[in-house]
Amino acid sequence: MSGDGNKKQFWKRNTAKVPGSIQHVYGAQHPPFDPLLHAGSKPPPATPGKPKKATTFQEFESITSDAWDVGDDDDELLAMAAQNLNIEVVMETANKVKDQIQGLTTSHESLLLIVCVFLLPYPVAPLFVHPPDAAGERAALHRQRSLPHRPPVIPLVARMADQNTSGTPAMTEREASRLDKFRQLLAGPNTDLEELRKLSWSGIPRQVRPITWKLLSGYLPANAERRESVLQRKRQEYFGFIQQYYDSRNDEHHQDTYRQIHIDIPRMSPESLVLQPKVTEIFERILFIWAIRHPASGYVQGINDLVTPFFVVYVFEYIEEEVENFDVSSLQEEALRNIEADSFWCMSKLLDGIQDNYTFAQPGIQRKVKALEELVSRIDESVHRHMQQYEVEYLQFAFRWMNNLLMRELPLRCTIRLWDTYQAEPEGFSHFHLYVCAAFLVRWRKEILEERDFQGLMILLQNLPTMHWGNEEVSVLLAEAYRLKFAFADAPNHYKR
Repeated sequence: MSGDGNKKQFWKRNTAKVPGSIQHVYGAQHPPFDPLLHAGSKPPPATPGKPKKATTFQEFESITSDAWDVGDDDDELLAMAAQNLNIEVVMETANKVKDQIQGLTTSHESLLLIVCVFLLPYPVAPLFVHPPDAAGERAALHRQRSLPHRPPVIPLVARMADQNTSGTPAMTEREASRLDKFRQLLAGPNTDLEELRKLSWSGIPRQVRPITWKLLSGYLPANAERRESVLQRKRQEYFGFIQQYYDSRNDEHHQDTYRQIHIDIPRMSPESLVLQPKVTEIFERILFIWAIRHPASGYVQGINDLVTPFFVVYVFEYIEEEVENFDVSSLQEEALRNIEADSFWCMSKLLDGIQDNYTFAQPGIQRKVKALEELVSRIDESVHRHMQQYEVEYLQFAFRWMNNLLMRELPLRCTIRLWDTYQAEPEGFSHFHLYVCAAFLVRWRKEILEERDFQGLMILLQNLPTMHWGNEEVSVLLAEAYRLKFAFADAPNHYKR
C-alpha cells in the first residue's frame, strides 16, 4: 500500500491549509439531509467495501426519497372534508356560543369567539352553565374524553427561553428561597465557588444566571472587588482583537473561514433571533476571531451553535421581556458590546475544555462516541443489540450529539437548563456530557425497539420528539446521567466487555 503512488496518503494534510481555515467534518452538516431541500443532489456515499443489505443507508435513501412529495390526494381529502362539514350545524353552534357570551366584556368575548372558531369541527359543550350534579360531571367527562386528542401548543416564546422568565407564574416559596440563597452567596466579598456549584446543579434562577455563569466558567474571579476591573480589561482586549484581525476576513487565506461562518449562521436557531442583522453581525465577529486565535482547529461547523446560549443568557441581563420578541438592536451600544465580549470569552472557556472535539480528525468526538457505545452496551443491552441488528452505527447519530452538545436535539430553554448543571459539574461539557447522552438514548428505548428497519431508526434518532420538553424532563435526564456517572465514572473497565 505504501508503494502505491496513485493513492493520496490519508494522514497527509494539505500544505495549502493555513491557520483559521475551514475544516469539513463528517456529520457536522445539519439538519440531516432533506430530499425536499436538496432536489437533484445526493447525500454523501456510504463507506465503500461494506456488504450491501436491505437495511443499508443506500436503501434508506431510495425508500425515503419521495417521502416528502406532495400528491394530488391532498386536494381530494380537503374537498371531501368540506363536503362532510354541515355548514348549518356550524352556524347554529356558533350562534349558541355567541348567545352565551353576550354578558362578557369585549376582550373576553373576542377571545372566546376565537377559541370557539378553532374548535368548530368538534362538538362544543355549553360554556356557561350552573354547577352540574354528579351525573352531569360524568357526562361532561365522557364528552371530554371523546374529543380528538390535541397535543399541547407551546408558544414560540416558551420554546425560545427558559422557564424561569417574566412570562411565567409568580415564583413559589421554594423558588424564592433558592433565589435568596444565590443572592446571599453572590453578595459576599469572596464567592464560595464550590458552594455555588452545589446550588447551581439543580438549576439557576434567571435573575442571577448571567453572573453565575461568568463565575462558574472562570471568566470572572471569585473576589467581588476585582470583577469590574476584570470585565473592563477583557472587554477591551476582545475589541482589540476585532481591530487587529476582523478586517482580514476577506483576505485570501481567511475568506474560506469567513464564508463558511456566514453560511452557517442563518441555519442556526431560533431564526427570529439569529436572523436579526445586528445579531448576525455579532455572531460572525465572535466566531471569526475565535477561529483566528485557535489555528489548531480553526472554525468547524458545530462551534457556531455554542454561542447562542451565552448570548441569550447575557441579553437577559439587560431586559425583562423575552428575547424572541425583542429587537436586539434597540439595546444601547455599550450593552451590545458587553454582551458580545462576554459571550466570546465564555464560549472560549467552554471550548478550551473540549477543543480536541474540533481539531484534525476530531479525536475527542471519536473517543466519546466509542465510549457511549460501550456504556450503552452495559446499561441496556437490548437497545445496543437492536441497533446492531439493523446496522445503525453510533457515529451516524451520536456524532451530532457530541459535536453540538445536544443543542440540535433539545429546545433552547432545555439547553440553558442543561448548561446550568454542566457549568456546575466538574468537566461537565466533556466528561459528564457522555453520561447525559447515554441517559438520553436509553430514554427512548421503547420507541427504538419498536422500529424494525434502518431507515426508521435513523429518522427517529435524528428527530427525537423533545419539542415540548421543559425543566422537569431535563431534571430527570440529569438525575439518570448522575446515577450512571456514579456507577461507572470511577470504574471505566465496568463498561468495557
